[in-house]
Amino acid sequence: EEERAVRVGEKETSEQAAIVARYADLFTHDRLDTLHAAEDDAVDDERESVARLRLACQEGLVSVVLADREDELENRLLAARVTWDGDELPLRSAQARLAVESGYARRDALGDAVLGVSSAFNDERRVLLGERHALESELTGIADPVARSEATKGVALRPILDAVDRARVETTAAFTPERERWLDRLLGAERDDMPTSAHMAWIRRLSPLEATYTKELAVPVCLSTLEALGFDLEAERGIRTDLEDRPQKSPRACVIASDPPTVVHLITRAQGGLHDYQALLHEAGHVLHYAGCDPALPYAFRRLARDHALTEIYSYLVEAVSREPGWHAEHFGLDVEESQANAEATTFLEALLFRRYTAKLGYELAFWSRFADDGGTPAGYEERLTGAVGIRYPAAQYLSDLDAGFYSADYLRAWIRCAQLQERLRREVGEDWWRRAETGELLRGLFREGTRPTSEEIAARLGFDPLDTGPLRAELGA
Repeated sequence: EEERAVRVGEKETSEQAAIVARYADLFTHDRLDTLHAAEDDAVDDERESVARLRLACQEGLVSVVLADREDELENRLLAARVTWDGDELPLRSAQARLAVESGYARRDALGDAVLGVSSAFNDERRVLLGERHALESELTGIADPVARSEATKGVALRPILDAVDRARVETTAAFTPERERWLDRLLGAERDDMPTSAHMAWIRRLSPLEATYTKELAVPVCLSTLEALGFDLEAERGIRTDLEDRPQKSPRACVIASDPPTVVHLITRAQGGLHDYQALLHEAGHVLHYAGCDPALPYAFRRLARDHALTEIYSYLVEAVSREPGWHAEHFGLDVEESQANAEATTFLEALLFRRYTAKLGYELAFWSRFADDGGTPAGYEERLTGAVGIRYPAAQYLSDLDAGFYSADYLRAWIRCAQLQERLRREVGEDWWRRAETGELLRGLFREGTRPTSEEIAARLGFDPLDTGPLRAELGA
């Protein structure tokens, strides 16, 4: 709850360290030893439940040591200001403004200013990463960060990279002309051949289409979309929505599942444009998953997971509704040609983001593989991401763009799985799966399992190999 209050801008300072200190007796080496012993003695679901408690205890032991320092960094970031148009904007407000700043040159300048302020914290970020790595190595006995993450997730990471990298290469011929077409339309004639990532928020928003996808329609359209699937978001017990716009609110939408299924927060920061709809639908997939779990499940299967690959399947699937031409026609009164064109724009965005995260996973594997030798450098960050998407990602943002725990791999597994699930739905429910109650019924059944299944188990149920990218390649290369 403290994390939520700071993230949404209700609080100007983070006090997580005080909470960690108050409950420090929950996280001790003796407790960790007890959990290890219990895990060894348990079988089947009980063993997995204890394993997740053991992983939570490990994380708690790290937090006991680092909470003060991480609070200090978070509070300095909250206090940081970006000088813009004679004003001093909070860093998060400046980041959010990149999505709505209409002038190409002005976005470049604002992006440079944001990057300058954010990258000034890179030394502190790198030191904290090093300390966390040392603590986790000691607690787990696994010195290699990649192997440690693989042990936590229960999957090998490099085969995932190989599979998605092949899919990226095989869809490049379809992506490249779409990239040129849409960057011309979204950024205008004055754009550079290689725009910087300062324009990504503007691109993701599909800003020239803002008149169609207005800020005011986002909530009613998304609620109507969910109702067609059989979900009444406002009536679902336990779901708490925060759609307000605050200066210190993070521009990145999220769900914070404080105590599923009774307290689950859905958080977005609407700014107008299609991205508002996609972000709300994406987070609705998460919030319905957590709020739809069986309350009789143990806490470990309501809240804890080895990674985020399972819940991201559901968020990707609900967001995928926005890539259906019929959805654009039904809710915005567009003709067939306009609906098809705008749906193609969302598929372009999906392909761009998939390629970005493929490159991110490759960079992060390299970053952590050499971390013991160099302490974390930007080597390869700019080259990998820029080469994959044709948009320049400056090396200086290599740490602010680094998600914990190889989250990039979780996203990519969800991309593969969502495409597999869509193929199954089209075959068994119909091409209009996105507005059929049968889809919602299937999802409710999956939601009741909470976080218990793995993404790979879902693949087996669907009849696919976990690394079969065929459905995804068909979607992105269409």
